[in-house]
Amino acid sequence: MSVVFLDSAIVHYEVLGKGRPVFFLHGWVGSWKYWIPSMQVTATSYRAYALDLWGYGETAKSPLGYGLDQQADMLRSFMDKMGIGKIALVGHGLGGLVAFNFAKRWPANVDRVMTIGSPLEYEGATTRLRTSASAADLMDWLASRTPEATAALSDTSKCDSLAIVGSMTSLQANNLFGAVRQTDIPCLFVYGQTDPAVPPPPGDKPANLSHMMHQVVLEGSGHFPMMDEGQKFNRLLIDFLALESGASPQDLSLKDEWKRRVR
Repeated sequence: MSVVFLDSAIVHYEVLGKGRPVFFLHGWVGSWKYWIPSMQVTATSYRAYALDLWGYGETAKSPLGYGLDQQADMLRSFMDKMGIGKIALVGHGLGGLVAFNFAKRWPANVDRVMTIGSPLEYEGATTRLRTSASAADLMDWLASRTPEATAALSDTSKCDSLAIVGSMTSLQANNLFGAVRQTDIPCLFVYGQTDPAVPPPPGDKPANLSHMMHQVVLEGSGHFPMMDEGQKFNRLLIDFLALESGASPQDLSLKDEWKRRVR
């Protein structure tokens, strides 16, 4: 287990591979663990980092750090401590919101952003997600009962439920997506067709994306595409990371196995 101390508090992270840095940020359920297969695939060409955010996994519980600004500050401090300059961000749920916040504040340090199951606005999250009492409740609702999923999400019990509340309060107060849309950062939004927590946006939303943004819906996935359709998800991830810096994700070649929706 690798840790750093930021503001005298422990932050847990894991890293694989060499090359351009790619950061994986987990969601409201679990920890860095469910990124392991994606990190292993990515590590053949990139340096893959995964962190436990404040209040999750082996990272310290810090109630004053649970807002999206504070979670993004932690990522910034980690990069500074490790001497990392520009990164690709891959965020799921909460992690996608942290990625949006980071990109809004430090766009020069972000090469591209891929979010999975992240709401573009507060109303994009269903009521149950916005008002959930605990990560355990969310796990019972959103995760499959397979042994693989249970193992990947085994750190859910370590989550401080106040971290979920803090993120939702921040999302309600900030127009993260509006700010990101004003940048030239390539953004790919991935949704599971049957995700009960963050459904794919209505049909008119993708048409309103900028030319640097693109949406993909994986028809066989719920809230965890990286586990529900791991091979398909990882192929999409690698193809997105392989785009030239500054290229629009709309330039990705059509691939039938993605079941993609193009707008």
